[in-house]
Amino acid sequence: MAERVYPSAKPAANGAAATASTINGTAAPALPASKAQLYNATRPAYRPQPPPRRSKRSICCACCLWTTVCILIWILIAGIAGVVFYVMYRPHRPSFSVASLQLSKFNLTDTTVTSAFNFTLVARNTNKKITFLYDPIAVEILSGDISIGSGSFPAFIHGTQNTTTLRALVSSSAAPIPDGIDVSTLKSSLKNKNLALKIQLDSKVKVKIGKLKTKKLKIRVVCDGIKVAPPTGNSTAAATTSKVKCKVDPRVKIIKWTV
Repeated sequence: MAERVYPSAKPAANGAAATASTINGTAAPALPASKAQLYNATRPAYRPQPPPRRSKRSICCACCLWTTVCILIWILIAGIAGVVFYVMYRPHRPSFSVASLQLSKFNLTDTTVTSAFNFTLVARNTNKKITFLYDPIAVEILSGDISIGSGSFPAFIHGTQNTTTLRALVSSSAAPIPDGIDVSTLKSSLKNKNLALKIQLDSKVKVKIGKLKTKKLKIRVVCDGIKVAPPTGNSTAAATTSKVKCKVDPRVKIIKWTV
C-alpha cells in the first residue's frame, strides 16, 4: 500500500497561514489569506450633546401649574383647619338688642338739633369657649341722614355664656345740621308724632380663645326699625323696640375694600 504524503503548511504572506490537504488523493485548493478588517472606520467620534433647551413659555406654564397646586393645597389645609376649629369651638357672633330707648328732650330748627335719650342695650355672648374684649363703643342715633344724638358705652369684657346690660345717655346740644341736608322729612315725622330712628354702634373688639387673642377688629352694630313719639312738656316718650333688629357687621378691610 502506497504511503500518502501530506505537504507541510507554509506561512503565507502578510502573516496569514495557507493550508493544503488532499481529498481522495487530490490536493485541495489553498484558502485565500484573511485580511485584517477595521470596524467602524467611518463612524464619527462620540460627542456628548447638551440637554434640550426649554422654551420660556413652557417654563412659565410649569410655574403657573405649581403655583396653582400650592394655592389649592393651602386652601385645602385652611378648609380642614376651619372645619376642625368649628367642630371644637362652635363659634357664634355676639348678639345685641335694644332693651329700651326713652326720649326726654327734642328740639329741631333748620340748622340745629337738641335731644336727650336714655338708651339701654343688651349684649349676649352664647359661646362656651370664646370671650370678646370690647373697646369703648361709640353710639350714634340717626333719623334719616341726620345725626340727632351721640354718646358712648365704656370698654368691657364679654365673658363666655354671658349677658351684659349697658346704659348710656345719648344727646346733642344745639348740634349743627350739615349744609345740604333736607330737614323737611324730619319735621314732617315730628308733626305726625312718628319719629323714625336708627342706632349705630361702632367699636373694636378682640376675640379670646383659651390663651390666644386676635388683633382688634372693627365692628359695627346697626339697630333699625325704632319708632318714637316726641315728648310733650316735661314728659318722657318711650320708643317702640319690640320689632327692632340689630345687625352685627364686621368691618374687615381687604386692601382698600371694606367688607
